[in-house]
Amino acid sequence: MHEIITLQLGQRSNYVATHFWNAQESYFTYSENEESPVNHNIHFREGLGADGTETFTPRTLIYDLKGGFGTLRKYNALYQLEEEQPGLSSGLWDGTGVLQQQPKIPQSEYQRCLDMGLPVPRLTAEMVRYWSDFNRVFYSPRSIQQLNEYDLGSQLMPFEDWSVGQSLFSELDREHDLLDRDLRPFAEECDQLKGMQIFSGVDDAWGGFAASYVDRLKDEFGSKSIWTWALNGSSQLQREKRKLASANTARSLSEICSQVTAYIPITDLPSKLPPHVKPDLHHAWYSSALTSLALESVSLPSRSRGYEALDIWAIASRDSRNIYNLQSTIGTGELTTVTTDQRHPTKGVPDSEKNGHGDDNRAQEQLKQFDIDLSPRGLAANHDGQVFQQILVQRDSVAATTSSSKASQYTGSTMNSTIGTQSFDSPLEYPVLDSFPRDLLSDQGPPGSTLKVHAALSISSQVGDYLKDLQRSVGIYVPLDQREELSNSLTTLSEAYVDGWQSDSDSGDD
Repeated sequence: MHEIITLQLGQRSNYVATHFWNAQESYFTYSENEESPVNHNIHFREGLGADGTETFTPRTLIYDLKGGFGTLRKYNALYQLEEEQPGLSSGLWDGTGVLQQQPKIPQSEYQRCLDMGLPVPRLTAEMVRYWSDFNRVFYSPRSIQQLNEYDLGSQLMPFEDWSVGQSLFSELDREHDLLDRDLRPFAEECDQLKGMQIFSGVDDAWGGFAASYVDRLKDEFGSKSIWTWALNGSSQLQREKRKLASANTARSLSEICSQVTAYIPITDLPSKLPPHVKPDLHHAWYSSALTSLALESVSLPSRSRGYEALDIWAIASRDSRNIYNLQSTIGTGELTTVTTDQRHPTKGVPDSEKNGHGDDNRAQEQLKQFDIDLSPRGLAANHDGQVFQQILVQRDSVAATTSSSKASQYTGSTMNSTIGTQSFDSPLEYPVLDSFPRDLLSDQGPPGSTLKVHAALSISSQVGDYLKDLQRSVGIYVPLDQREELSNSLTTLSEAYVDGWQSDSDSGDD
């Protein structure tokens, strides 16, 4: 078994991760004669409830600010324990004490119906106040980690500056040793820990918190893979806040990128959307659903039962370049299949293009078939540069049936060594749940139906231009003594993504 532990850092990340866990829960089968196509032991852990019954909960740590959990309780129905009520000690005080408590957040109608086993109402954006309002999964009490030092949405002490998150982690780690207190119990339950995946905002204080966390993870688990889904907020901010967010993003990338296996920048508002996808994604419930659709799909091979060897985690670790574009195409009808000729990677290609140009041209053409680009502006693929690596996943019964591989359900093979393309085809389509925004797609079916999804992770020379743009954004929000070091770090990172074409005289054709 190759377990993966998840870390969720902040409100935006918890929205995305909640969609992710809801999808995983939908893959469970409850018939002895039916085996789930997904190996749940990778992302879920066994445990015991308060009454001794077996539980199966996500291997995840959920960090959020005070007030960020909404109505989610630390002890849920699986763990019938009541949190200790704060009281007043009468040892040194003979007077009458008055207990003051903040009013409880009323439970949403959706959650109330789930708890009572009743039909749930149709969710709308107005009903979703917190990520817990559409959550369908029970968590272990050890997963819930509230940071009481800051309040969600506070104007007096906003959790916005990168250094604030870094300082908060240092203070908590010095007092509690966060890895020993929070992460190690999950790690010790694993038979063969593969690594960690991190959902985190990177353009606010959570970027500093995540960078410090990753630094500690590398010290303790240096040989394990770490994937970072780096979430960026809306670019439609006030000018000063936009500058601060840009500086935070640059610092996060500089500190985290060199220590992780894969770093995938994702924006709340994609730079490219097809007409059938809802154009107004400003509510986190919508934007996180679109993000989760792509990242849950592109990571599907890592937990597909019987095909763990076709692991994108292992594929990603083969290249020193590790900053990826995330793209997708979604729909209910048949999608245009991303074509790859696995057996004859240069079949039909002129000899003049067999030196690498032809391979890259085909890689660029494949990327053009994706109509949703979740990369931040500046990193969004323009298909003009060199493509170094691709991971293509097609969740489509038609794609899986027509694949040239003989595998009955999932396929995976290398298209060519020049680009390093890996293609995976699966008949397991994305489930449309009652927790999923019904009006995200104009042609979306009712709960219980499925969506076809094609998704891609790619590394291209476009990353170099994106890093240079970030370098130019380094300004007054980065301390003077760190500014030059940050600029040099981004320059060094960008050099790995420069086009690497060979000249014609070196191609062997002369």
